[in-house]
Amino acid sequence: MTTSTTINKDERVLHQKVLGSRRLSNYWWASVVTLGATGFFLAALSSYLHVNLLIVTDPTQLIFVPQGLVMGFYGVAGLLLALYLWSVILLDVGGGYNEFNQETGKAKIFRWGFPGKNRRIEIDLNTQDIQSVKLQIKEGLNPRRTIYLRVKGRRDIPLTRVGQPMPLKDIEIQGAELAKFLGVPLEGL
Repeated sequence: MTTSTTINKDERVLHQKVLGSRRLSNYWWASVVTLGATGFFLAALSSYLHVNLLIVTDPTQLIFVPQGLVMGFYGVAGLLLALYLWSVILLDVGGGYNEFNQETGKAKIFRWGFPGKNRRIEIDLNTQDIQSVKLQIKEGLNPRRTIYLRVKGRRDIPLTRVGQPMPLKDIEIQGAELAKFLGVPLEGL
């Protein structure tokens, strides 16, 4: 499940944790790219130095120009991509939470972004300004299943993570639970 929902004991605060880039698929792809790029880079270095730096094959027989050079280019490009992927995972870009507090009448949407001015993305709202909870379900080649907040005077605010779409059952349950908690209509079903 992409978000975990917690309602406090007094049932006046709803806290939903949103999973960012620290998901299993990102760890998998970062690891695969790191291993592949390291292999290409070591093959290029072996070709240049005429010393075998790999266990599985002997790239010293490659001619450095052009094969070793091209492999070195792919290795460096792959290592830069791997560095980016590991950085995004380390920074947990997209991770955060949604919190709705009936006692104070406030809602807070928080996400981690990229380093810089917008590293912390925070949206504070009054719960009375929330008009409805909207579900957007688009099937097909590029499916999209998202929960939005409709707020007076603002664009629709997405509440679910970007990436792999949530199962239809889960998104319907979360949307209905949130609409019931806030006392607003549920749109899009």
